[in-house]
Amino acid sequence: MSKVVRFNRTGGPEVLEIVNEQVPAPAAGEVQIRVHAIGLNRAEIMYRNGQYVIDPVFPARLGYEAAGVVTTTGDNVTEFHPGDAVSVIPSFMFNEYGMYGEVVNAPVHALVKHPENLSFAIAAACWMMYVTAYGALVEFGNVQAGQNVIIRAASSSVGLAAIQICNMLGAKPIALTRTSDKREMLLKAGAAAVIATAEQDMVAELQQATAGQGAHIVFDPVGGPDVAKLTQVMAPQGMFFQYGALDSRDMVVPVFDILGKHLTLRGYELFEITTDAERLARAKSFVLEGLRSGKLQPLIDKTFSLDEIAEAHRYMEANGQVGKIVVTI
Repeated sequence: MSKVVRFNRTGGPEVLEIVNEQVPAPAAGEVQIRVHAIGLNRAEIMYRNGQYVIDPVFPARLGYEAAGVVTTTGDNVTEFHPGDAVSVIPSFMFNEYGMYGEVVNAPVHALVKHPENLSFAIAAACWMMYVTAYGALVEFGNVQAGQNVIIRAASSSVGLAAIQICNMLGAKPIALTRTSDKREMLLKAGAAAVIATAEQDMVAELQQATAGQGAHIVFDPVGGPDVAKLTQVMAPQGMFFQYGALDSRDMVVPVFDILGKHLTLRGYELFEITTDAERLARAKSFVLEGLRSGKLQPLIDKTFSLDEIAEAHRYMEANGQVGKIVVTI
């Protein structure tokens, strides 16, 4: 029997239930994992609230990221064996698999062996944020040394991952945050400049931070009317990646910025990488290299126990964390 997290109706953290279940043996192409740590993601909040891209089928499960040890393998699994320490990369939907539990099954394509220098908590904090940032900045954005990259909501786990990837490749990460409360933290995390958008003139500060060259890439999970200010300071042939909608209002995009500077604006999501075998292989290689070298170092904000899963969700919804929230088992 294993403790697992389920919910039977959408709503707040109080709908989450911890139940004991007999986890079935892994099917062909699956492995069973004894979980040691789980990484929390905002997608799980949205799914629990009934605001995600798919609707829950009750009793619903949750969890994209986990790290643990393989206990059993299903048929046709040759690359992983019992005793292997592995991490789970988000490359499935919640109606297929869920990682919130002591023992879980996961598809083999979603697994990666993590370096020995990583704890399970760190390993569980890696893959959503680094692969998300990698996909936009490297796979599609082809970021180059010396280029200016604007990172909105920079204190989020993905924002911090983007800062590290920029520094790893020699680009200049410019962090946007609402207030100056997180300025010193973001500078310490590697941001070349930090702009408090609720306190400063965003356009003027970005022009100064880019020395008038503009931003070659914008990486934005917010959207909304302020997108107009960002396109204003983009460089010719710049690329704008919208990977979230924290501001659900329509984006405002001046047409002459797009035409005059030949800008590319596109929606982007993690699954563009994790559901494509070749892209995912490149992402794994890039992230593993960064983790082994120490150039990529996940920041954990706070840890909770599995019994505190509802409190962990409340903490994430308060939007005060800097880095990753991890549940340990």
